[in-house]
Amino acid sequence: MPHVVTQSCCSDGSCVYACPVNCIHPSPDEPGFATAEMLYIDPVACVDCGACVSACPVGAIAPDSKLTPEQLPFVELNAAFYPKREGKLPPTSKLAPVLEAPVVHAQRGGPLTVAIVGSGPAAIYAADELLTQQGVRVNVFEKLPTPYGLVRAGVAPDHQTTKRVTALFDKIAARPGFTFYLNVDVGSDLTHDELLAHHHAVIYAVGAPTDRRLEVDGIELPGTGTATEFVAWYNGHPDFTDLPVDLSGERVVIIGNGNVALDVARILTTDPDVLARTDIADQALDALRTSRVQEVVIAARRGPAASAFTLPELIGLTAACEVVLDPTDHQRVLADLAEETDALTRNKLEILSKLGDASTPITRPRIRLAYGLTPARILGDTTAAGVEFTVTGTDDRVQMSSGLVLTSIGYRGKPIRGLPFDDAAAVVPNEGGRVADTPGSYVAGWIKRGPTGFIGTNKSCAAETVHNLVADYNNGLLTEPRHKSSALERFVRGRQPAVIDAAGWKAIDDAEVARGGGLRPRDKFTSVTEMCAAAATAPAPPLHQRLLAGLRR
Repeated sequence: MPHVVTQSCCSDGSCVYACPVNCIHPSPDEPGFATAEMLYIDPVACVDCGACVSACPVGAIAPDSKLTPEQLPFVELNAAFYPKREGKLPPTSKLAPVLEAPVVHAQRGGPLTVAIVGSGPAAIYAADELLTQQGVRVNVFEKLPTPYGLVRAGVAPDHQTTKRVTALFDKIAARPGFTFYLNVDVGSDLTHDELLAHHHAVIYAVGAPTDRRLEVDGIELPGTGTATEFVAWYNGHPDFTDLPVDLSGERVVIIGNGNVALDVARILTTDPDVLARTDIADQALDALRTSRVQEVVIAARRGPAASAFTLPELIGLTAACEVVLDPTDHQRVLADLAEETDALTRNKLEILSKLGDASTPITRPRIRLAYGLTPARILGDTTAAGVEFTVTGTDDRVQMSSGLVLTSIGYRGKPIRGLPFDDAAAVVPNEGGRVADTPGSYVAGWIKRGPTGFIGTNKSCAAETVHNLVADYNNGLLTEPRHKSSALERFVRGRQPAVIDAAGWKAIDDAEVARGGGLRPRDKFTSVTEMCAAAATAPAPPLHQRLLAGLRR
């Protein structure tokens, strides 16, 4: 009874190291790890020990006998990753190589103290790597009152298993030496130089918070937007609660066909009563209950073989929603399938070849995948009324009516005050996380490597950055902080009196879960004011804890 990795795989890699027979690949030390759509368990080598199940932070691994009908395709998907062996067993009892934690050599001036800006996966994984060493202190700064970045504000509400990684993050945040400074905006409340004055080093793990923009006529019309903004809206991000979303039309067009586009289309076509059992934001649920959308078209410039979405997400989408193709696109799929040799792409094409026909009557909200369409302009005078496409590679034009047009063509990092920036790549120039020509400054995550990979990919990315930071510290290349560690909290509170600590975050978390009433995972606060009010209900720590904290500083 082998175990199987399913759709919610985050590529964390913890399962790889937990496996006693090295049957999960690609491992973080293998070339394909950074680009793999998920990890795969070898069904022949698996000894059914269950170690991977315990290690997985998102509950993505299960015995093949306990899979739901929707998960059954992952049995073959896992097996297909491995070559045919003609009956020969693969070698076992070989542990995957583990990257050793960086060893911090104590210095005269006191313990290594690091500021991390951002609190998403890359930030928390970096903190975890640093805190493997006793005495190290990590201060995490986040501009929102709540932590965990895209796990909270980016993962779709109907993907609750993926959000389970926050339980791991909570454990990391509870470790000695970790301190949260939430509701603090580095760049506004504090500057980069001020952080360096209180720390040996600063790691920026701020992600890629903006979108790549589509430059066509009409893109600024009301009724247009980006999928990233739409995701933030339905996830309750306080900056996007009041986003104008008009769902009165019968069709929505999404330009771009990556995983985010699939998420948006799925949310738009899912029964609101199903979404009511998730942590979707209340204002989004209300809007979806009155939605008149009957079809969401996901339009891609290239052909089916070049689809940007991953195979696991396609499997999940087709299991949850009605997905169709026009007859022309069915022919494109079959033509690509006849020529394609890559096994992963062939798997995608085989699923696409079995989709329904878009010419059939619409009986419930559905998703239509469309290919070979290059956006030329947004139709409409005062508000978006549709999209005019050129048929890719030709001069032919196609018009598609739509009440809402969203672009989903990728994320983009933005400049950080005080650091260099590569505008073309939209990243901070770096070598292994070391910021070019800026001593004491480091990057991890998407602002380091660009918007690639999955939640767990940030683990190995952050580990590389931390190893180089610790090497610089051990070699005496980092400047000692100019201030005592006890001065930091007073300094931050002087700049931002409404700073929220770990106790405040727990109060917010507890209040949201309580608001869910056992019917939903949580009912999110969607304004900073509400979050700060909830955080203010946190009890003050006992006197002996405050005294101990003062002694540690």
